[in-house]
Amino acid sequence: MKLIAEHKISNRTLRLVQGDITERGVDAIVNAANSHLQHGGGVAGAIVRKGGQVIQDESDKIGYTPVGTAVITSAGKLLAKFVIHTVGPRMGEGDEDNKLKTAVISSLTLATLKGLKSVSMPAISSGIFGFPKDRCAKILVGESANFLKTQKTSLEIVEFCVYDDKTAEHFKREFGKLT
Repeated sequence: MKLIAEHKISNRTLRLVQGDITERGVDAIVNAANSHLQHGGGVAGAIVRKGGQVIQDESDKIGYTPVGTAVITSAGKLLAKFVIHTVGPRMGEGDEDNKLKTAVISSLTLATLKGLKSVSMPAISSGIFGFPKDRCAKILVGESANFLKTQKTSLEIVEFCVYDDKTAEHFKREFGKLT
């Protein structure tokens, strides 16, 4: 795991790391899910493979969550305690930027409602859903920073865990713009 950037906001930490989100020892990792919570491929598939069938079973009980919303399950055998499943937009469905903003805020709000102190999220929608990585980084970093500045929250650490160098560069650029 490689620490790339860190920024303090009101005694809280916004952090960027590069590596495998399934190995993060935080209260919750965020899963970039689909609305039917079927965790077959990408980050979602890796989370279930490493965390165990219990994550998919709990997701099946929830059944469905619309784009922009977030739900929570246990994390099975993962280091994290919980998995927050949020549904970002697919490119081409319309109003994607606002839908991604809502997905981020929904995830952070749910973590706060559960009293969690740390959360790690991937570059939501920037994989198979086709959302441009630069816009993803701008929205995730901007909305998370704003959330930490303006909301009463239990969160002490909001982390972005990205896997590839290209995505890491986009997020690093956005961290450089924080004041």
